[in-house]
Amino acid sequence: MRKMLDGVGISERRACRLVGLSRTSYREPPSADARTVELSARIVELAYERRRFGYRRIHDLLAREGHAVNHKRVWRLYRQNNLAVRKRRKVKRARSERMPLLRKRGLEALLTVRA
Repeated sequence: MRKMLDGVGISERRACRLVGLSRTSYREPPSADARTVELSARIVELAYERRRFGYRRIHDLLAREGHAVNHKRVWRLYRQNNLAVRKRRKVKRARSERMPLLRKRGLEALLTVRA
């Protein structure tokens, strides 16, 4: 928007009309109220406490705490804070000692020796 005003040299009114944005929205961007900031902080806190919980389970935890909040709002705040479910790392298990594959003759010889 600023490029249109400075670079092209058209008025703010005309630039807003071309973009489809009201002039009030351009001049006064929305600001978060105190309740939203508090809720966002609580979502971040829960996400770091419970790393494997996604926004749905965090929504359930908030409902248990008494927050009357919509799941779509929780999703929006969850994504605004760049949160995502932490992926689990694969556990590397100690391998047992490997044995070579035996052919039929080798298997028979092995069985006869043990018997």
